[in-house]
Amino acid sequence: MTTPRTITFLTDVKLITCIVQRGMGDTIVKAARDAGAQGATVYFAKGSGVRERLGILGVAVEVEKEVVNIVVSDAQADAVFENVYLAGQLDIPGMGFMYVTPLEKAATYIPKEVIDKFNS
Repeated sequence: MTTPRTITFLTDVKLITCIVQRGMGDTIVKAARDAGAQGATVYFAKGSGVRERLGILGVAVEVEKEVVNIVVSDAQADAVFENVYLAGQLDIPGMGFMYVTPLEKAATYIPKEVIDKFNS
C-alpha cells in the first residue's frame, strides 16, 4: 500500500527579486546564502533604462541583466534583503534594483522531521 501524497503549504514566505548587471548573479546568491537563504534561481533578462539611452544617436540599447529570485521566510527577509543590497552594491547608481513580494503560499518537499518539529 502506498503512502498518500500530501502538500505542505508554506504561508509565511516572501520572494526577494534582485535585478543586477550581468556577472553579479553569483555574488547575489552567495550573499543570500550567507544571510540564511537556502538557495536562489538566477536567469538572464533584457532591460532598458535611462543609462541605456546613451547609445548611438540616443536610441535605447537593450542590455542583458541577471535576475535573482530568492524565497525566504518572513523572519529571514530583512536580513537577506540587506545582505544582498550591500553585496550587490545597489547603493551605486546603475547597479541594479530589488524588491520584496509577499507570497500567498508556496510548496516544496519538506522532510517529515522538520514538519514534526514545527507541529510540536
